[in-house]
Amino acid sequence: MERRKYPLYFSFPALSVFLLFFIAPTLIGVYYSFTDWNVNADSIRFIGLDNYKALFGEPRLGKALSNTLIFAAAVTLLQNAVGLGLALLMNEAIRMRNLFRTIFFMPYVIAPIVIGYVFRAIYHPEHGIVNEALGWIGLGSLGQDWLNDPKWALFSIILTDIWRVAGFAMVVYLAGLQFIPKDLTESASIDGASYWRRFRHIVFPLLAASFTVNVLLSVIGSMKVFEMVMVLTDGGPGYTTEVFYTYIRSTFSMGQMGYSTAINLVLFVLVTVVGVPVLMALKKREVEM
Repeated sequence: MERRKYPLYFSFPALSVFLLFFIAPTLIGVYYSFTDWNVNADSIRFIGLDNYKALFGEPRLGKALSNTLIFAAAVTLLQNAVGLGLALLMNEAIRMRNLFRTIFFMPYVIAPIVIGYVFRAIYHPEHGIVNEALGWIGLGSLGQDWLNDPKWALFSIILTDIWRVAGFAMVVYLAGLQFIPKDLTESASIDGASYWRRFRHIVFPLLAASFTVNVLLSVIGSMKVFEMVMVLTDGGPGYTTEVFYTYIRSTFSMGQMGYSTAINLVLFVLVTVVGVPVLMALKKREVEM
């Protein structure tokens, strides 16, 4: 018995850190979400569900929820589509493919806040590269105020984030492609199977584990987006690009700590409600394949 318990002793330091810096703050946050904690209060009082009643009666919550879900769905879908396409291309025997892999992955290692400031200049309505390029090819009439027009602001943020994260998805899919035996695809090619049939019936099913990792990380990461939105639009114009974390930031900056904690807890529940079924469905798909 002691021999079996001995390895568990080595987990105690890591478990202690996890309990101290994750579990304890989480439980404390849950408590404070039921209080009137704010900068103007002389004392902190327990107020039950008042924060949640006020929150669910706030129109900004509905806008933040819809924008967060739209952003998460679009980024998850397009990140994986672009990442998988790049991985298939970079898996071929092309010249300088290692250089291209590095170039495609590089945006992911740059801080999102830096990318946000760069793309603010790129999207500038008068001097930005996007509108300038449209003018050079004779399509200047298509130029937009990409970040200040409610019709285009969220779309512009989505494209920016896809540019940033597609390289990460590419690397995960490339790792999965390395474990697919070439004999399978070569045999199918000899039997006359087209590239699409080889991809559909051999490559994609064997990428199930990589697909699970990428989709799950995409869903969780995109639902917690903050820096990109803050730098590019700060939730504007109006509240047309408001997401959960920009809403939390605005309420926290006004000193409404208890209310802000309640919003954060709602986001935690939302990520769990969306993420767990996605994980279960994808893991089931892996088993079936």
